[in-house]
Amino acid sequence: MYDVITVGSNTVDVFAKTKFSELIKIFKPEGETDLLAYPTGAKILVEELNFTTGGGGTNTAVALSRLGHKVAYLGKLGDDENANFIINYLKKEKIDLIASRGKGCSGYSLILDSLEHDRTILAFKGLNDKFKFSEIQLKKLKTKWFYFSSMMNESFKMLEELSAYAKKKNIKVAFNASSYLVENGKGYLKKLLGNVEILVLNEEEACLLVGSGTVNGMLKELRSLGPNMVVITKGKRGAAAFDGKSIYQGIPNKIKIVETTGAGDAFASSFLSGIIKKKDVEFAMKLGITNAESVISYHGAKEKLLKYGEALKIMKKRPIKVIKKKVR
Repeated sequence: MYDVITVGSNTVDVFAKTKFSELIKIFKPEGETDLLAYPTGAKILVEELNFTTGGGGTNTAVALSRLGHKVAYLGKLGDDENANFIINYLKKEKIDLIASRGKGCSGYSLILDSLEHDRTILAFKGLNDKFKFSEIQLKKLKTKWFYFSSMMNESFKMLEELSAYAKKKNIKVAFNASSYLVENGKGYLKKLLGNVEILVLNEEEACLLVGSGTVNGMLKELRSLGPNMVVITKGKRGAAAFDGKSIYQGIPNKIKIVETTGAGDAFASSFLSGIIKKKDVEFAMKLGITNAESVISYHGAKEKLLKYGEALKIMKKRPIKVIKKKVR
């Protein structure tokens, strides 16, 4: 029996760091947009090139495994060398694979490091978008939780069917949505959200789904769509959660940010870990923010994902403040 089976994309991530870029800020009525610009027709030297694995499904599998859970990864891989690279990495992290293999390319991302240590990702989805429910070996899905990362096209239909299967089998589902999905609206996500225990979105995604408003207002609106618990991440301002009784505000520490890829996956998977381990939202919030802070201190989505003991030590040394308020 697994604690969690993560379901989502797998990629080989290539991080390219260069000094030759400019940051352009555009101000619109709905807010500020930052654009990363490179000179047209130029040959730009890359200072540093790093290869690692990525994708929401594998990022969260590694995070949960390092936190001490028994984990399997469910996804679709190609017949290329990238697939072998991903498989070998997951095996080293003690993660079982319940994967489908197909003819074609696995996922691939080129990640451009910006001047302000944020990132722009050029993502090739490959076979990640072509995973069908009929390809899943249902007998192997013995787990207490599923963790869903965003998937599109045929793979989104698979998530809908898998969420219904989970509900039938009394398996809880945590779902970390993305702008790719939420921009399609409430109706598009209705079937899936009705089967979700924990929903995690960032602030921009929450606005896309329920309209702009206060974070507390969006939390309540999102919970009315079906999930039992809703979490909204707010970048440098931390995160907020609502369980139907209380709203929790997690306040992060001020740390040096090196690169932000994988921070959302680290937070969401660690939040789920906290719920599994202690069934306590305050603890889950602290664990989620602590692991996200570790990830953004280094390059790569998995480079500094913490083991459970490491996370507890950091939480004592550099505590995360959580403010709890009951909702009347």
